[in-house]
Amino acid sequence: MDLLDSWTARQDRVVRVGAAEQVFASLRGAIEGGLIPVGTRLDSEATLARQYGVSRTMVREALRSCTALGLTATYTGKGTFVIADKVAQDLKLGKYSASVLMEARPHVEVPAAGLAAERRSSEDLEALREILREMSQEDNIQQWVALNTEFHMTIARSSGNGVFESFLSDICEAMANQSNTLNLVADRRKESGDEHARIFEAIERGSAEDAAQAMTMHLHGVECALGTIVPGGETSKAGTTANA
Repeated sequence: MDLLDSWTARQDRVVRVGAAEQVFASLRGAIEGGLIPVGTRLDSEATLARQYGVSRTMVREALRSCTALGLTATYTGKGTFVIADKVAQDLKLGKYSASVLMEARPHVEVPAAGLAAERRSSEDLEALREILREMSQEDNIQQWVALNTEFHMTIARSSGNGVFESFLSDICEAMANQSNTLNLVADRRKESGDEHARIFEAIERGSAEDAAQAMTMHLHGVECALGTIVPGGETSKAGTTANA
């Protein structure tokens, strides 16, 4: 029995709660530990789902995060391969990397939050309130990530500035990939929920200064979390961050 077969034989079937996190942790540990060597073609999503006793969606989330960390790469028609046994210097999030998001987002989301506090409608407030309510009750990471993205998109729309809204629309996929990875590696949903609440409260009060400051602190919190999973403790020297 080779190393890969041995690793597969020792896998414990994971429970539904935290399934994606456990699948990701197992795959990452096996890759970084050399049990799944660089160059190995991973089993299909369906096969991995059977091995772990979870849905293909859970496996897909885990594989997406392995790719974001630079451990695997998926090639159309060929499958997913292990390409490194160490986390890359920057997260690969599809169209944009984490470092690129970190440089750009503070220049848009901080002023957008301030303008939203001045220009939001009652409908905007209700939409934000409902998103936060749903996020507080959501256990599924995929659904939580979607709500998280919608929260930031709604703030951009509430700012009344179409450029801000267009920018968020352009980076929403990368945002979602980053949020998914960050929450699988270093779950900060509770911290993020607290930060979102402070942003909302400032927007509801109509305080542009407090809303901008709350968004700044949210982005800084995520930068710190990103620093724990990227070699060297930092993903960029830019100063502020992207989202979770």
